[in-house]
Formats: sequence, C-alpha cells, structure tokens
Amino acid sequence: MKNLSFLLSTLCGITYGLHAQAELLVPEQANQYVRVYKADGDYFFGPDTPNLKEGKWYDEWVPNDHTFVKGDDGLWHIFGITHPLVETKPLNKGIHEGEYASFHAVSRATNFKETLKENHYNDLPKILAPRDRPGEIPANHAPYVVRKDGRFQMVYGHSPIRLAVSDNLYDWEPKGELFSDPDGARDPNLLLYKGTYYLTYCSIKSVRMVTSKDLIHWSEPKTILKTNQFDPESPSLLFHNNSFYLFVCAWEGGWDGKDIQGAYTHKAYVYQSNDLTNFGVDQEKEITVLKAHAPEIFQGEDGQWYISSVEWPYRGVSIDRFTWKPQNHKQK
Repeated sequence: MKNLSFLLSTLCGITYGLHAQAELLVPEQANQYVRVYKADGDYFFGPDTPNLKEGKWYDEWVPNDHTFVKGDDGLWHIFGITHPLVETKPLNKGIHEGEYASFHAVSRATNFKETLKENHYNDLPKILAPRDRPGEIPANHAPYVVRKDGRFQMVYGHSPIRLAVSDNLYDWEPKGELFSDPDGARDPNLLLYKGTYYLTYCSIKSVRMVTSKDLIHWSEPKTILKTNQFDPESPSLLFHNNSFYLFVCAWEGGWDGKDIQGAYTHKAYVYQSNDLTNFGVDQEKEITVLKAHAPEIFQGEDGQWYISSVEWPYRGVSIDRFTWKPQNHKQK
C-alpha cells in the first residue's frame, strides 16, 4: 500500500509539473512607449562635482532608476535618480555625475490609465539631497517605496542601503543604514511575500537577496542569479501566476561613447522560477528579453500590466503596456 501511495503521489507530481509548465506565462510588450515625464530645468542641489556647481541652473536633467507608488491623495508619484546632463570629453567621465538626490513627479489623474499621456507628470522639488541626509554618503540611487504600518518606506542605495520614511510622499525623514555588502549593493527592490520582505539588489556579476520581517533587521545575503555574461542592473522581483519572475537590466558593454543614450542599455532579461531564491546561472531560467532601461513592473487599478523605461526610447520616464502570454505563444 505504501508503494502504491508513493506511485500515485509521484504520478500526481509529474502531472502537476507538466501542467505547471504548460501554464507558464511570458510577458509580451506592446512596444508603444509613451513618455509620461520629462524633467524641468532646475538648480543643482550640490555639493559641487568636477563639472557641476551647486546653485547653478541646468536646463537638461537625466532620470534613471525609479519607482512608482500611489499616494493617499489618489495620485501616482514617481521617485528616481536624477542629475543634470553632463557632456564631458570623453562622455563616460561624467555619465553619472551628481546623482545625489531623487526627482519627484506626480500625476494629475488618479487612474493610472489616464496618466499615459505625453509629459503628464508634474515635476516637484527634488528630495533627499545630501544636505537633507547629514552623515550619509552623497549618492542617492534607485529608490523603491512600499507602504508599511501606515507610512511610506523608501529604500535606496548604493551600498550602504538606507531607509527614509514619509507620511505623505512629500516630506521624507532619513533613518540611516540598513545593511551593506562588501562587494557592493545597488538598485534595491522589495517584494512582500507571505509576511517577509525580500530585498533584491545587484552586486558583482550577480543579483543578491536579503530578507526581513520588519525592514530593519536583515538576513545575510544570498545570491539568487549569477550573470557571468553581463553586469546586472535594476532588478524587479514579482510573484505572478503562482510563480516568481525576475526582471534584470543588462549592461553588456560595447558603448561607443558617441551619445549619452548609448550608455543606458535597453535590454531587460526576464527569468522565471518556482523558488524565489534561485534564478539559476546566465540563461538557465531566462524566458524572454524585453526592451527597457531600469524597468519597473507594476499594475494599474484595472489590472493592466506596465513596464517603465528611462532614457530609452526617450529622455525621461516612458511607459509601455504588456500582457502575459503562454510560453508557446508566438511573439509578434
């Protein structure tokens, strides 16, 4: 009887595994990007850099890694890396110079679908410049915002990963360091799953993860993806269709240095795994490649899925729709 029970359970497991494989969904873009935000000119918040001066006006600003969050006011807010355009010779010398504060933009509509219009978002004052974060390193990179205990919680980097909190998304209070990684920690992203926060970030040829129940105390890091063939950027981890998906932007080198946009590669690999701590090595669990730089993945109020991109195909933040298709569905 035990052997029969074992056989039946094994057959059920095989059947379930085949069914789960047949149900695997893959994101497919519409490839109809709309630039919803382009930064206004502004005075540089400082401190001085080799090519930027505190208090000087700069017309052109370059957003990068960012996050979307809906506020209690019903409006959608975007926060992200920003700095004035620096056109040094060579260009790579100042490509990320002055990334010391986050831009803040807010929608005029409360339904996300209605925000998909050219330059819909209004630019607001920058947040968390170095003068607002005494004792911290100047860099303020790749914010990600979640809601916990009635307050908005923002994690940002680069290493050490830090925390700031807000009651209204307009006023922010820095809370200091959360953790660091001796190999570096960049571009934090958060997933809350079954009461645990999973924070993914990029390090040397890898995406790593730490976990927490309270956003204060963190586990030791674990590598969840090895990328021997490129340098990972801007991971986004989500749970969908009873599985986990990891979106990772790839820096594969090869920039000719002729224009700024070329440094912001727009190749985003997508991986699928039933184990959120293991997305394999290189293409082992890759399911598709999307076109976006520093993408964020989220849903609107009606359940529609969106992917965002910066600098490509336009300077600013652009939005594209996507749908989930069965793996054997032929891409357009």
